[in-house]
Amino acid sequence: MGSKSGFCDLGFAKVDLDRKSRRGFPEVIYSPGKTREQLEKISGELVKNKQALLLTKLDQAAFVYLKTIIPKLKYNASAKLGYLAGRDKTKNKGLVAVISAGTCDIPIAEEAATTLQIMGNRVKKVYDVGVAGVHRLMHNLKLIKKAKVIIVVAGMEGALASLVSGLVSCPVIAVPTSSGYGANFGGLSALLTMLNSCSPGVAVVNIDNGFGAGYFASLINR
Repeated sequence: MGSKSGFCDLGFAKVDLDRKSRRGFPEVIYSPGKTREQLEKISGELVKNKQALLLTKLDQAAFVYLKTIIPKLKYNASAKLGYLAGRDKTKNKGLVAVISAGTCDIPIAEEAATTLQIMGNRVKKVYDVGVAGVHRLMHNLKLIKKAKVIIVVAGMEGALASLVSGLVSCPVIAVPTSSGYGANFGGLSALLTMLNSCSPGVAVVNIDNGFGAGYFASLINR
């Protein structure tokens, strides 16, 4: 089936070409579990239809392969994101702040920030300002308070999201990461802390889901 049905049937995938008109952004490709050839064909359909391209959790080898076919494809190695901006240059006016608790949380924060940027948002990054040294966060408070929405990325016990939410008036999107020692349980401890936040106005996405946080923040900012 072609674009008249709103999707393209490749047999192994039905590429949703109508998603941009429904949601404001094209279908995003989750890369793990797909072969290089499958990634190539799905990406090709989106590019052919002049839509922005975003491939999440994309490894370096797959990116190198795809770039030979899509020369303008770009890559954020830290975030493991492949991306190609579409022709739509719409910009959301509000500022989105992306905050990481630790340096080890930066890859997930970068996934959120890059997603936001390709979706047309103005982004400010504030990294390594976790609760073990709260003065680092306070030093950036003036900037943080200018944001229309804030993404907080934290592993370990995940307390930073509640702290930030208690200091600002805008929505906070919390992203638990899998960084931490044994009792972190691969991000579960941070997830539970964020879900149990006593500060109202905190929404929580899945563990290591920087893309989901960036997408949600963009919807709020729009």
